[in-house]
Amino acid sequence: MKLNEMKIVTVIQARMSSTRLPGKVMLPILSKPLLIRMIERVTAATLVEDIVIATSTNTDDDAIDKLCEQEKIKCFRGHLTDLLDRHYQVGKKFGAEAVVKIPSDCPLIDPKVIDKVLQHYISNADKFDYVSNLHPATYPDGNDVEVVSFSALARAWKEAAKDFEREHTTPYIWENPDKFRIANVVWETGLNYSTTHRWTIDFDEDYQFIKNIFEELYPCNPTFSLNEILDLVERNPQLADINRKYLGKYWYENHFDELKHIEEYKNKNTHK
Repeated sequence: MKLNEMKIVTVIQARMSSTRLPGKVMLPILSKPLLIRMIERVTAATLVEDIVIATSTNTDDDAIDKLCEQEKIKCFRGHLTDLLDRHYQVGKKFGAEAVVKIPSDCPLIDPKVIDKVLQHYISNADKFDYVSNLHPATYPDGNDVEVVSFSALARAWKEAAKDFEREHTTPYIWENPDKFRIANVVWETGLNYSTTHRWTIDFDEDYQFIKNIFEELYPCNPTFSLNEILDLVERNPQLADINRKYLGKYWYENHFDELKHIEEYKNKNTHK
């Protein structure tokens, strides 16, 4: 199936009320909000068409709505903690046949990684309901891409009952391989940097790391690649030290007793 034969909507979930780093999506990166810098990178993916920022109806998130209006970016407002509902409602409103989920804590995401996961889904839309690069993860943390058919998203929306399944959008899908056809895209290098390279943002140290990367690479190439980041960090190892203490921190650490397949995925994440 070709891209122009399928309506795919890319959703970037964003909110101001992050418990560990409130307002992180609005923190300045080279004079613009971090969210805008991330949108620039997502837009650079050649297979991405419609982008929607999915935020909440809480007054805290009026700032995100206003920013989207100023920048002429589509914005949807929904439930604060039911991210599954937010993604479903976006897909429904915009007539999506598939929805791409990319969290706003991935401002260093490589556009080519987005394209690779999307291409795998598009080329195999008749075979898979869900394609990601997270089960198991191999790319540096902060390159999270998930693509799910709207029919599968709708089923999860109808059937998922646990709080963490609603809050994190897709666990019901990847935790039920008997109900959904699931595929994973691994880093073509054969390496696994998912727990050794932290490029996501949850803490102030993460922000300092990301800010440094943008300041070094953006002026020469606004859509700098994953490999350019790796080269920069190799030349300046002190950069990786900024947020090293948070390596391997993930949301699902609080749900090990509820998740059936996490240990299986973690066991596959053998460092190479």
